[in-house]
Amino acid sequence: MNYNDLAYAVGSGVSTVTSLISLAIMIVVIIGQWKVYEKAGEPGWAAIVPFYSQYVLFKITFGNGWMFLLTLIPCVGIIMLIIAYFKLATAFGKGAGFGVGLWLLNPIFICILGFGDATYVGISKEN
Repeated sequence: MNYNDLAYAVGSGVSTVTSLISLAIMIVVIIGQWKVYEKAGEPGWAAIVPFYSQYVLFKITFGNGWMFLLTLIPCVGIIMLIIAYFKLATAFGKGAGFGVGLWLLNPIFICILGFGDATYVGISKEN
């Protein structure tokens, strides 16, 4: 075995382990999002359907799911998603700090909402 074969084998092994860890994290986050949707009274399976998932997120946060179409507009989409995360935090009785966490560390904070004791309190009508 020469050096190139060894380097290829190690790289291949590292790549496989990294892929498995990423897959495990992705599955945990999807389950967390599933639980968030169920807590909000929506079907949990919506977490695995690409566009419907965004529709349900906006339905939970804004009361109107079709607002997710605004995320398809460049620049506006990012702002709408950030607002949706802050409104999601509010809908579960959390503060602005939790909204920042949902925005910057979304997988972690979605799991905190889904697996934690947070309960859905509804959307505020003033915003």
